[in-house]
Amino acid sequence: MTQVSAADTLEAAALAHGGLRVVVPPPPGRRRGRRVLPGFNLTLGVTLFYLGLLVLLPLSALFIKSFALTWPQFVAAVSSPRVLAAYRVTFGSSLIAALINLVFGLLVAWVLVRYRFPGKRILDALVDLPFALPTAVAGISLAALLGPNGWIGQHLAPLGIKLAYTPAGIVVALTFIGLPFVVRTVQPVLEDAEKELEEAAASLGATPFQIFRKVILPSIAPALLTGFAMAFARAVGEYGSVVFIAGNMPMVSEITPLLILVKLEQFDYAGAAAVASVLLVASFLLLLAINGLQFWQRRLHGGRP
Repeated sequence: MTQVSAADTLEAAALAHGGLRVVVPPPPGRRRGRRVLPGFNLTLGVTLFYLGLLVLLPLSALFIKSFALTWPQFVAAVSSPRVLAAYRVTFGSSLIAALINLVFGLLVAWVLVRYRFPGKRILDALVDLPFALPTAVAGISLAALLGPNGWIGQHLAPLGIKLAYTPAGIVVALTFIGLPFVVRTVQPVLEDAEKELEEAAASLGATPFQIFRKVILPSIAPALLTGFAMAFARAVGEYGSVVFIAGNMPMVSEITPLLILVKLEQFDYAGAAAVASVLLVASFLLLLAINGLQFWQRRLHGGRP
């Protein structure tokens, strides 16, 4: 005798009363289908192993290599006049470039969000060009453009203005590679801004400058500061686009990444690791600042990313 299940009985009754199909949940004891992704413990373990192998292990090796120096030797390696001059060039040029991108990055983002014009998509795509362009190509292009015989440099030379092979050329290169960070950070925040607040302020008699200063700027300030910090952090570690236009003169236009390479070529591995560890700590502090700014931005926008 064939045994009829409860699900078959309900389905037959439904078909007899109007042809409606009843969806019966599976019995409690039946095992559900397997998940596509593995569980939390396995994925967390793989994640920690991958990050440890890819990130923590090389950074640990850097600090361990610098431990070969005694503390007086470490201080002497990271505070010699040439190293301090390289720090000033690197951090000073990065700060100036980030400040320039802070202003013009906001302007570019504003134009891309608030206006419609022919070629807007092309301009929007050009903003990402420094991301895709190899840094060495950018450095060679800037050197050919701003050099004494370049398209622009040859007209500036008679005026006594020299950009290539000077700290000013470093600022130009760092501005070029840092612009997308500010634009791409501010652009989505401007797109999500509530224009009703601007219209309300205008109806109350506020001037355009007052609307920008009191309504728009407070809402985009966290994103703007985040873009500034990201552009600054990117500029501190930049090498490829700078080395071709900097001139690389010690005490004048030598950047810290180049100085690390020079120490490696001189087989001063411990000294190179010591200088690199200073840059690593600075980058880590910048990373903490960026994450703090992003957390502030999420809280300001009610938990939205």
